[in-house]
Amino acid sequence: MLAGWVKSSRDHGGIIFIDLRDRYGITQVVCDPQVSKKVHQQAEHIRSEYVISIKGVVRKRGKGLENKNLATGDIEVVVQEMNILSVSKALPYDLDQGEHVHEDLRLEYRFLDLRRPKLQSNIVFRHKMIKYIRDWMDKRGFIEITTPILANSSPEGARDYLVPSRIHKGKFYALPQAPQQFKQLLMVAGFDKYFQIAPCFRDEDPRADRSPGEFYQLDLEMSFVTQEDVWNEMEPLLYELTEKVAHKKVKQKPPFPRLTYKEAIEKYGSDKPDLRFDLPIVDISHIVRDSGFSVFSSAIKNKGVVRALNVPGFATTPRSFIETKLVPLTKEWGAKGLAYFILEKDGVKSPLTKFMHEQEIQYIIQETASKPGDVIFFAADAPDTVATVLGNLRSFLGDYLRLKDPNMVAWCWIKDFPFYEWNEEAKKIDFSHNPFSMPQGGLESLQTKHPLDILAYQYDIVANGLEISSGAIRNHDPVIMYEAFKIAGYSKQDVDAKFGHMIKAFQYGCPPHGGFAPGIDRLLMIFCDEPSIREVIAFPKNGKAQDVMLHAPSEVTPEQLKELGINIVKE
Repeated sequence: MLAGWVKSSRDHGGIIFIDLRDRYGITQVVCDPQVSKKVHQQAEHIRSEYVISIKGVVRKRGKGLENKNLATGDIEVVVQEMNILSVSKALPYDLDQGEHVHEDLRLEYRFLDLRRPKLQSNIVFRHKMIKYIRDWMDKRGFIEITTPILANSSPEGARDYLVPSRIHKGKFYALPQAPQQFKQLLMVAGFDKYFQIAPCFRDEDPRADRSPGEFYQLDLEMSFVTQEDVWNEMEPLLYELTEKVAHKKVKQKPPFPRLTYKEAIEKYGSDKPDLRFDLPIVDISHIVRDSGFSVFSSAIKNKGVVRALNVPGFATTPRSFIETKLVPLTKEWGAKGLAYFILEKDGVKSPLTKFMHEQEIQYIIQETASKPGDVIFFAADAPDTVATVLGNLRSFLGDYLRLKDPNMVAWCWIKDFPFYEWNEEAKKIDFSHNPFSMPQGGLESLQTKHPLDILAYQYDIVANGLEISSGAIRNHDPVIMYEAFKIAGYSKQDVDAKFGHMIKAFQYGCPPHGGFAPGIDRLLMIFCDEPSIREVIAFPKNGKAQDVMLHAPSEVTPEQLKELGINIVKE
């Protein structure tokens, strides 16, 4: 017996051919009145997306009639019996044109959208990848432990989703942004290698690479490790997922490149650089410090920098593209303008050259390893602005010049993140990554260094310009923890109120430990070549964090609110 959905039907000279679709593909079935008049009569009334089951005889298709685009293209089934199991209304849109349909309509009818082979393939691949991860972690001695969903609110860097308590009115649970505290407590408990495929909840604005509300990660933690131990343990898994499961090339086999945060920002303009292509950014401040071109020299005098991005072979691009496309883009990214050299065989073409010495120009060409046919772009401003402008320009040109090989994954680690950052809105020092990380230098660095000069044992794993995971070696010393939170404006009483359970646990023998948590959904985006994270999730929210299929979030009844002791204040 074969069962599935009718993709289409065709009447060819009295014989009706049906393309029958199920999760495994499409099979052509033949309804011939000479074999069964009843079946043929049933087939005359069948429409797309009817659910049917058939019994019949498998036979080879006639010579020249094979369909090489189908796995079953060499055979067909001559139907002897047919049952119509379910009928279908006319669809709200053509499934074959699904990728061109407005996303909200697709998400409203997600149960139909998921019938499309591409999406089904993504969801099946998701299952295979997670199974591979679980098997791999088990073989490496990791124990899968599920942690609570109803937890406490903590400063993890994003807004919490709060859940009111009916029993304890006026008090709230928080959905976990990550199982951070629980996995550290598991290290105290002696489970030295923990993991889970963990659901995480953050009230963040949606992006193409970020699912609003909820996402899944491979959450893991290990005891008695340094950050190099974590990297060496996990790189083989990431490598195997790329080559063996996703069947993509890895640009560099383990060990993956290790870049400091400072190196990544200066060389690529981003702490999540796409290393599938080169195009490094070069600092030329030392060359143009006393330049006759005042934009350069003034930027440096104002504690700024001048950096250059050489683009090989770009001189053949019309100058109008630079002026009408690239210049406006860089202004959107914060630049006041975009200066550039066009290197031709007979010299450098640029309005800048009349302000600069020939030796200065030659030093720039030498420093950027440029040659005739290249274009050198410049940015001069505050370091952060220059990094943003040239980093975005580098990424844009990587797309425009098709330098980003979709069949390659370039992994790298970013390490040595600043422990603190300045919160301009709150006018205070804040944690830049994870408040539970160990500062490099321990207690001494907290007591002797300026907070913005302190580095942390924090790291990211990056692939193709996407941050796949953050991680860290954790702070397991209560004395260091109190001092670290004090710098960020938390009193000892604040720490005890929010993290008293952690402090208590660390006082009973806590091993040094660390870990990280690669995002399952972002990995799938890369492996499935999808531009939007929603294409690898069975039932995602839309770009406004709404479930348009279930109409969530939704209002609840006054009785439910009363039971929780909550009043809604309407603005």
